[in-house]
Amino acid sequence: MPNFTGLGYQPAFSSVATAVHVIGQQAISRDGRRYRYVLCGATALVVGNCIQSRIEDVDHDNVTARATAVGATDLLITAGASGGALDANEYAEGYAVIDTTPGLGYVYRISSHAAIAASANGTIVLDAEDGIQVALTGTSRVTLVASPYSKVIQSPVTTNSGTPVGGAIYPIVAAEYGWIQSGGLGAALISGTPAVGQPVTNQGTVAGALTVHSAELNEVALMAVTGRDAKVLPVYWLLD
Repeated sequence: MPNFTGLGYQPAFSSVATAVHVIGQQAISRDGRRYRYVLCGATALVVGNCIQSRIEDVDHDNVTARATAVGATDLLITAGASGGALDANEYAEGYAVIDTTPGLGYVYRISSHAAIAASANGTIVLDAEDGIQVALTGTSRVTLVASPYSKVIQSPVTTNSGTPVGGAIYPIVAAEYGWIQSGGLGAALISGTPAVGQPVTNQGTVAGALTVHSAELNEVALMAVTGRDAKVLPVYWLLD
């Protein structure tokens, strides 16, 4: 079992219903391996699987801002039509990225928000230290993105629907909290026979597996041994 530096960490090999740490918190074992604290999505994690962030919701891209003053921690928006509605705290612990000027390029961490109906005005509450730096107007636009460590899922086949974040080290129960590995020597399900030292990607034909890296695919780990198909083998994770 990894022995994290520092005191008070949830054990690495555990799953709990109530969060002990902030989602995304990093822990480091005494030998330098790196881990991230996650909230599992709707299906329990499988040990050895590559894990990704929740599926992107494009209805929450390019959201219209309303006038928001410098220093404000209430980011005012108008939700998009149709699928643009937001569930309560859907993006809590996630981020608001200003994608259209005024305010272009700033990233703010989201603390909470109430449910916002489609086409309705609403408020995104930012962390206290993340007050607005450049005043927003009705021409500003916001892209909302969940924490990559919130409601994580098995990496799908062929094409990413989110961002690779690490490998499952314990079968975290659906909707519970625990640790995945993001850096250093670990293990992963392998598809195919990649060579020792070869970079591997999660974009293959087997869900949750790493396979031979090519072209512009994600490089998520290096093979620590010669690959054997359908086996969980040593890899060096590169995601932290």
